[in-house]
Amino acid sequence: MNIESIIGEFFTLFIMAFALGMDAFSVGLGMGLIKLKVRQIFYIGLTIGVFHIWMPLIGMVIGKFLSNTFGMIATLIGGGLLIFLGIQMIYASFKKEDEPLITPIGFGLIIFALSVSLDSFSVGLSLGIYGAKTIATVIMFGVVSMMLTWVGLLVGKRVQSWIGPYSEALGGSILLAFGIKLIFPI
Repeated sequence: MNIESIIGEFFTLFIMAFALGMDAFSVGLGMGLIKLKVRQIFYIGLTIGVFHIWMPLIGMVIGKFLSNTFGMIATLIGGGLLIFLGIQMIYASFKKEDEPLITPIGFGLIIFALSVSLDSFSVGLSLGIYGAKTIATVIMFGVVSMMLTWVGLLVGKRVQSWIGPYSEALGGSILLAFGIKLIFPI
């Protein structure tokens, strides 16, 4: 393999990882609109990065044995989770209590990371069928998604102070819209 083909393959993987990571950025932007500490932002990005490694890896392994139909089911589940989280955030923004039902901490963080990374599972299924280079692919997916999540969360945190009490409703609306987009692609 010559250097040009290695660079071309790396660039292709980066573009694919960037495209997959944009959902993590978008959802991070919405989730960043609730009050989060920098430490929480770090752990959220790290967790989503880990999920973007494991989910496509599992998908690649299963992809060698299953059809693309299962990938659509994973996308629908991810969209449903995002819709649920979005509705929950919108509802919590209208309540007097400060604490939402699900926060990106503990089990809530697992649900959040799972909903964001289910599409990478679907891509992993496809890549498994076509025999992509596993280690390079999943590491690229994880690192890029982690970085984009951090950027989205930090931008959301900055914007949150500008729009005040409406920030959580706006964040929930973003998650809701992204979940609908996953279920009903245009």
